[in-house]
Amino acid sequence: MKKYILIGLCIVLSGLCGNKACASYTFSGSEANGMPVDTILNRVILYAPFYEKIVGEYTADLYIKAKADIKKKNLILRFVPFMFDTDKGVRQYIMESHSELHYTAPNIYDQKVKACSGTVKKYKGVNADILDFFHVNVYSSDLLNKKLLSPLQNDARKYYTYSIDSILYDANNVHYKISFVPKWPSYQLVEGYFIVTDKVWSVREMLFTGRSEYRLFTNHIEMGKIGDDDEFLPVACKVDTRFRFLGNVVVTNYNAALHYKDIKYQQIQHQLGKQKKMYDLTESYTLQCDTNSFFTDKNYFQKMRPLSLNANEEKIYNDYDVRKYSLQNKLSFKNNKWSFFGNAGDALISNYYIDMSNLGMVKCSPILNPFLLSYSATDGLSYKQEFKYNRYLKGDRLLRIVPKVGYNFKRKELYWSANTDFDYWPAKKAAVHLQVGNGNRIYSSDVLDELKDIPDSIFNFNKVELNYFRDLYAAFNHSLEVFNGFTLNLGVSAHRRTAVNPAAFAPIDSLHPGGDSKIKSKYKSFAPRIRLEWTPGQYYYMNGKRKVNLHSDYPSVSLDWERGVKGVLGSTGKYERWEFDVQHQRSLGLMKSVYWRLGGGMFTEQEELYFVDFVNFSKNNLPVGWNDDIGGVFQLLDRRWYNSSNKYVRANFTYEAPFLVLPHIVRYTRNVLNERLYFGALLVPHLMPYLELGYGIGTHIFDLGVFVSNVNGRFSQIGCKFTFELFNR
Repeated sequence: MKKYILIGLCIVLSGLCGNKACASYTFSGSEANGMPVDTILNRVILYAPFYEKIVGEYTADLYIKAKADIKKKNLILRFVPFMFDTDKGVRQYIMESHSELHYTAPNIYDQKVKACSGTVKKYKGVNADILDFFHVNVYSSDLLNKKLLSPLQNDARKYYTYSIDSILYDANNVHYKISFVPKWPSYQLVEGYFIVTDKVWSVREMLFTGRSEYRLFTNHIEMGKIGDDDEFLPVACKVDTRFRFLGNVVVTNYNAALHYKDIKYQQIQHQLGKQKKMYDLTESYTLQCDTNSFFTDKNYFQKMRPLSLNANEEKIYNDYDVRKYSLQNKLSFKNNKWSFFGNAGDALISNYYIDMSNLGMVKCSPILNPFLLSYSATDGLSYKQEFKYNRYLKGDRLLRIVPKVGYNFKRKELYWSANTDFDYWPAKKAAVHLQVGNGNRIYSSDVLDELKDIPDSIFNFNKVELNYFRDLYAAFNHSLEVFNGFTLNLGVSAHRRTAVNPAAFAPIDSLHPGGDSKIKSKYKSFAPRIRLEWTPGQYYYMNGKRKVNLHSDYPSVSLDWERGVKGVLGSTGKYERWEFDVQHQRSLGLMKSVYWRLGGGMFTEQEELYFVDFVNFSKNNLPVGWNDDIGGVFQLLDRRWYNSSNKYVRANFTYEAPFLVLPHIVRYTRNVLNERLYFGALLVPHLMPYLELGYGIGTHIFDLGVFVSNVNGRFSQIGCKFTFELFNR
């Protein structure tokens, strides 16, 4: 195996370097002695891209033992969604899990939990964000699933300072301990050391400390021995975390051991461009092992535990057994009664899941949760609550019901919606969808005639009398993926719009008791709808019988058509709506990404009264998270503009990266995770054009953006958007 690796290494280095300087490198122990740190770093970075990709696939047993120690706690700890339920007076807990881990290059991990045990109620394994600490490729350009910049990536010298701590010798090799520290404080950068061995220049161990969102952490990784099949893979990992939040302090120590059962090395390909792309990544995402048996008995771990328990951990288990036995003997009606009120209180301040056996599962965020609030310059303060009901049926079919309710304090309006989806043929993403709710307040197209006659130079919405209507809508449609990446949606939508101020329409309605007047206080519409969506080169994998779409290297294109039909179910008018949209979000590597969107729409068949209500150019009436509408909306645009024209053209662009502007101006910007630049342009009558520029920052607690707008070549206004993002990333 070693011989194969070295042959492959020579091939790759020859292909990557392609120059005499690189080809003439010789790495002997004598030459390595006394090397400056830059020379060592150059050689480590030279080999890193190869070592990152050398392992193509593996299957491993992953054992994790965790000990949690609650140093300080208060009521706010219940807000934390990843925290387990704690017992009164109990500070220390232990948890164990055994998983089958399957990896496929470049960065696909599939993990199936086979056994769990511990002193925590309903423990089902470590949280997904903690698993990132055990899914580390030390040679990658980023760490923890693109959250941190690795000190081994190509231009790491921009961000880190390196020094040689010590040089270690054995019979055959020289080992260098290289420490690294960030050039400025940042949560994207880490501090620590790595030990590399001369001749092969592979990493023997690595330790890095930093902060990932709401945790301080130290991660110590030990690699396999030189010459073994697992030389380039971690065999042991120790993670120490410290969570601090509003007076709560929780320290957790994780110890993990990996045992590899099958390692497949990549074969070097010289003609990758001639290979046919395979968009089905099922083999990479699916663990080929029997995971039907799930064990919760701690006796299971006594037989297979690779890391023995120490005296303190044994005591935690014994104390738990005593508490459990004592509790079973003290159960009474009184205790059950107060337990009910305790559970009701949890619903107010904690994330909770209700598993109703064969009836499905309900998920809800805390009702009294300040992190459900958002603020923007145009909409003011908003609050949203969301419930999710899921039920999996035979054949991987899924029934999903998502009710939402929200309130806008500035406009004093209550919004609600309920979306139901039934995926009846998951392999073809075939589903039926039903949506009901109340939409934005809107005005009819007769207002457009008045707006057309107002010159751009004196146009002012506040001087226009708008007759607003409430909107109650229902939509039913069917979606089917005809072929990979191409989806056909067929459906109908219906609206019932009633005047906000019916008294203003009463005289008109009385003159036309038969409903023949163009201007009424109530309107109904019924419209068939067709939507075509195409994403070329769509990567996906099959989870059982369910198709799960991943990403694509190409933009997504959609065409949306709707035709209002008069007379059906009391429909009072006809119209035709066309919309075209293309958008793409692409990673540029090293935690950088770009998002762009172009689109346009128009209403035709305008002889009769209708309501301008576009799908792709609309304002969300319920607050959404930052990433839900990133770059796709105009933050400062008055919501009345969304219904002020029967046609529009729009463009949006967003660039996101760490260390973009702020670190060059303010030295200490540790809390800033990323920075964003925004640009938006809109063409509608009276806005020729509307331009919006913005700059935003993201932290592990909140996101903040500042925006400035320009209307018809003149400065308009400046404003901001603020959303809580804690625990939502």
